[in-house]
Amino acid sequence: MTKPLVAILSGAGISTDSGIPDYRGPNGLWRKDPEAEKLVTYDYYMGDPEIRRRSWQMRRANGALDAEPNAAHVAVAELERSGVPVRVITQNVDGLHQLAGMPARKVLELHGTARQVVCTTCQVRGPMEDALRRVEAGEPDPPCLSCGGVLKPATVMFGERLDPVVLGQAAAISKACQIFVAVGTTLQVQPAADLAGVAADHGARLVVVNADPTPYDDRADEVIREPIGTALPELLHRIPAFGRP
Repeated sequence: MTKPLVAILSGAGISTDSGIPDYRGPNGLWRKDPEAEKLVTYDYYMGDPEIRRRSWQMRRANGALDAEPNAAHVAVAELERSGVPVRVITQNVDGLHQLAGMPARKVLELHGTARQVVCTTCQVRGPMEDALRRVEAGEPDPPCLSCGGVLKPATVMFGERLDPVVLGQAAAISKACQIFVAVGTTLQVQPAADLAGVAADHGARLVVVNADPTPYDDRADEVIREPIGTALPELLHRIPAFGRP
């Protein structure tokens, strides 16, 4: 039996059990505090030192780097270790898929990573932990140590373009996979949401695992509304049954 290529598109919902809040849900950060969106909007961030200072304090306080993978992340990594070809396309910046054991080369981070910082002038990268230590030591807006430029998290902020290479790789995987699982994502943010349609157009079995309805539910072969921490492991355990002789 040939093992199917499984593509997993993960959104914020897969990480809420790890203590990382979503952004657009009923209790999401942007709904609770619309002003917070400015802290991750490129033009505001680059143009206002006070926004940058608040942004650094937000990152220092939210403890995201201390989050641990949950059962859903672990199930994805276990499926990959079982020999099933798995590729993760994630809208998240938390790095929890890799911490759970997914090889980094098999994870495409559409929106970058919050575990690194990048200089907006010379593009040098470094660990977010180092930058946060500098903030804790009294630097409210730590500049790049190489050139003095403005540091930002290595995430795609509002107003920035997604990396076209990463997006192209994600599209190629979506076209090639036999099973496409969209988990914890509203499938409303483009261009990531389009990947579900691309997969379905190319004959993949489309499964949506999300608490709320998505625009792609009517195209899905299966829609699961159960809690992700239990529903995704159960679904992934069934994956070998979808294999093709």
